[in-house]
Amino acid sequence: MMEDSRQRRERRWTAMRPRANFSPMITLPPVRRARLALALVPALAACDTQRTPPAELPLFSRVDSIATPAPMWAAEPNLAASPDGDVYLSWLERQPDSSYALKVARREGATWAQPAVVAAGREFFVNWADFPSVLALEDDRLAAHWLQRSGEGRYAYDVRVAQSADGGRTWSAGVVPHRDGTQAEHGFVSMWPDGDGQVGITWLDGRKYARSDSGPQETMLMHTTIGRDMKLGQETPLDMRICDCCKTAVARAADGPVIAYRDRTEDEIRDIYVVRQVGRVWTEPARVHADEWKIAACPVNGPAVAAQDRRVVVAWFTGAGDTARVNLAFSDDGGATFGAPVRVDDGNPAGRVDVILVEDGAAVVSWVENLGDRAEVRVRRVREGAERGGAREPAVTIAQSTAARASGFPRMVATKDEVVFAWTVPGATREDPSGIRLAAARLAR
Repeated sequence: MMEDSRQRRERRWTAMRPRANFSPMITLPPVRRARLALALVPALAACDTQRTPPAELPLFSRVDSIATPAPMWAAEPNLAASPDGDVYLSWLERQPDSSYALKVARREGATWAQPAVVAAGREFFVNWADFPSVLALEDDRLAAHWLQRSGEGRYAYDVRVAQSADGGRTWSAGVVPHRDGTQAEHGFVSMWPDGDGQVGITWLDGRKYARSDSGPQETMLMHTTIGRDMKLGQETPLDMRICDCCKTAVARAADGPVIAYRDRTEDEIRDIYVVRQVGRVWTEPARVHADEWKIAACPVNGPAVAAQDRRVVVAWFTGAGDTARVNLAFSDDGGATFGAPVRVDDGNPAGRVDVILVEDGAAVVSWVENLGDRAEVRVRRVREGAERGGAREPAVTIAQSTAARASGFPRMVATKDEVVFAWTVPGATREDPSGIRLAAARLAR
């Protein structure tokens, strides 16, 4: 009998399972486990007048710390889920010779398979806010991206994309999706499955900076496709002037991909926009909400987006009106229009958002909340309410953290029954080194 793709994947990754030096499942101390697992008490009282349902079921039935396949001093974690519900973790790992390796591992029940190396070398461009990713496709395929230096300039680097046809065991050589040939910034990548085995990819492109003697210094949002055979599609500009160093995000709705990003007008208004592909044609950029945040610098705080059929949700940070906020807005028409935003944070956010949609259509958004000299990674469920606004529920604290750059951007990904979280803990002492931490939250039913 022939193996199906899932059986092949299980066999390949089982063969790579570590035999030594691998931590078992981590169990939280009783006090911390109780505080996280019950998820019944808000992290802080709501700071504004948003409606809070008085008797909602808890978001999670339990939250447990889980083992990480990454060693100490690893950082820049990212998460992905396959169509079959498998969870993949990617990260950057500094080597003894000061080079870097991009690694990926697949979760197998309560543990992780042996990590595989996607790419390694001395030319990696490593940035706390612009970090690699992995995309899980059908038929055991994966795609991954990283940044690699292209010249001597401080910000001269290219995007590199590789693919695996065997669940991550082996990887192709990296290909550069942009063809401008300039030694300039290229990064903040988002990827998605684009049909016919292709990978869609969008990135921030700084080629105008390299040609500043003949034009304005502006960052563009660009798009192309990469086939199974690594053949590149046509390069397409999606927005000619956007914020220079805020991450992009993408979700595939019923009509096609919805890309969310921070725009930049001539008047330095840096609000969140979306651009959509409908019938293989890209729409004009459209603003999610008129925050009117005027700032003559990049806040390094991009949006997050999730989609189910024609339901789309975007979460983002804004400092408009000299008030830091994390907002969330729903769309029921594939991202063409959005309702009034709902404030999600608890009064003093650092931003760094992520968002997912769960089975009942509610949004779950994560962010970093400042608490004086420390911070917390929090999540909150928001249900769409009257007039396409939303009703927010009590926040749940996932982890203690800091707002330092070294703490990075917490990530989360949903499967059918749980949400997996990843974040970086900056090391303070030799006994408390930096590294990646993980947790798995069981969705309450």
